[in-house]
Amino acid sequence: MKLRVRIFSIILIACTVAGTFIYARQGQSIFETKSFFPRTKTTVRLWYTDDSLTSYLQSKAVAYSNVNPSVRVEPVLVSGLEYLEAINKASLTEDNYPDLFIITNDSLEKAYLAGLAMEVSSGEEYFSEEMFPSAAINAVTYNGRYIAYPMYFETSSLVYNKTYLEDMAKEKMQAEFDLADGEQAQEEADASEGVAEENSEGAEITPEMVDSMVEESLPATISDILKFAQSYNAPDQVEAVFKWDVTDIFYNYFFVGNYMNVGGRAGDNVNLIDIYNSDTISCMKIYQQLNQFFAIEADATSYDSIIDDFLSGKIVFTVATTDILGRIKDAQASGELEYEFAVADMPDLTSEFDTRTMSVTDCIVVNGYSEHPTQAGAVARYICNDNSTDLYQNSGKIAAHYGIKYNNSDIDNFIDAYSSSISMPKTIETSNLWMQLEIAFTKIWNGADANSTLKEVSESIMTQVTGQTYTEEVIPDPDDEAIIAGLTEE
Repeated sequence: MKLRVRIFSIILIACTVAGTFIYARQGQSIFETKSFFPRTKTTVRLWYTDDSLTSYLQSKAVAYSNVNPSVRVEPVLVSGLEYLEAINKASLTEDNYPDLFIITNDSLEKAYLAGLAMEVSSGEEYFSEEMFPSAAINAVTYNGRYIAYPMYFETSSLVYNKTYLEDMAKEKMQAEFDLADGEQAQEEADASEGVAEENSEGAEITPEMVDSMVEESLPATISDILKFAQSYNAPDQVEAVFKWDVTDIFYNYFFVGNYMNVGGRAGDNVNLIDIYNSDTISCMKIYQQLNQFFAIEADATSYDSIIDDFLSGKIVFTVATTDILGRIKDAQASGELEYEFAVADMPDLTSEFDTRTMSVTDCIVVNGYSEHPTQAGAVARYICNDNSTDLYQNSGKIAAHYGIKYNNSDIDNFIDAYSSSISMPKTIETSNLWMQLEIAFTKIWNGADANSTLKEVSESIMTQVTGQTYTEEVIPDPDDEAIIAGLTEE
């Protein structure tokens, strides 16, 4: 028996050595096979340029690894300078290139044509209007394809000094109570003075009544702001009823956003460009007229300076982006803020002309060169499906999808503004339109002819799109008197 055991042991050892030799010849160790040990984790690298996202992305990377232990998410903060070029170079020449990267939607066409943006699998099922606002869906759409995942957005809306409007409401209601008491006292000649005083003191102004009157006083149009300015008994520190950055197209685009078409709904079709039309001319004439009422010096203002003045109580209404919420929070935390503020719907221009704001959506893109597109797509969906408030709490960014309970009406109002906004176009041929529009808005604000200025912008852009000199047919000027009458309508 001992001899048989020894012979069997020798045979077993020989087979093991032979097996090891065969695996070694094939470039694979038995210790690398699934049957003995699990494979090394798949690393999904995510590049981004905004440092405010660092804490959030790191926490989600850890959370995702806990949910899916086979994948390690590696967020990498990189420079924003020549960002796409850096991604392309790394993808072609380096080992540690990104599987995912975060980029604004206006650069998606460039990324897709460079092979850096992969089409989203099962996009028709994923991008439902129950989960995403139409602006988010349009932002990631290119030629009928979904080529990115919407992560967060930026847009603008009207913001106001809530304290001022509450004080105004209280004064108005108290005046109404006093008037009612006076009329009652006049009608009841036999009533004693004490009874009249009791009626006056008995009138109670509740917070609910104040909130209701503030809501009623919010402007539905720019015309309403003009009427407000004419009747408002402003405190001494107020320098302007309405002031915004007239030099930045992001805060001005709402004037023409409802009537200017640049690339269609998704901003990806160069055959759908309509910059110069009767409505945009009318809207720019209204814009120019506002300089007569609010006298904002374009050369002496900036967004930051206006927001500083707004928070210090020098301005009642302004146009701001979502960053205003973080500034208010920081000022409150430092004890420097004397007022309360709130976000409202962006008012229309007049009863005839509507407004529509512009938005930009930051998206997560699956790199077309990724060796792990399935895992990368799963990570992107995990982040963009996050229904916690972590993104806002850690970075101040508002997610581009529905389903998050912020319990904050100001955030909800910005989401509403985003939902109906115009997504920034992504066509390469129109990439310098925003610079041209900023110059045009400033010229028109300072008195240049709105008609000819818009015509020049349109001709410049259409020349770029068509590749040949383009000349617009002159559109007759709208009636200036009618425009002014509409702006000052009763």
